[in-house]
Amino acid sequence: MVKPTKVTNTIRAVRESAGMTQADLAGRLGVTRQTLIAIEQGKYSPTLELAFQISRVFGVGLDDVFHYPEESS
Repeated sequence: MVKPTKVTNTIRAVRESAGMTQADLAGRLGVTRQTLIAIEQGKYSPTLELAFQISRVFGVGLDDVFHYPEESS
């Protein structure tokens, strides 16, 4: 069983607002559509390099696409 990641993302919303399909984005990134689906659903965290590539495709900052919860004290 795969443990979901704490990293959340807005890839789907950003991708859809850009008029891109999962296949379009996966092709631009050089990954499979299945990999992109797993990342969008929070089942898999992308490498740092892939996370930067995703944010750059949309011309936004890394923290505009990926979020990590604040630790409570």
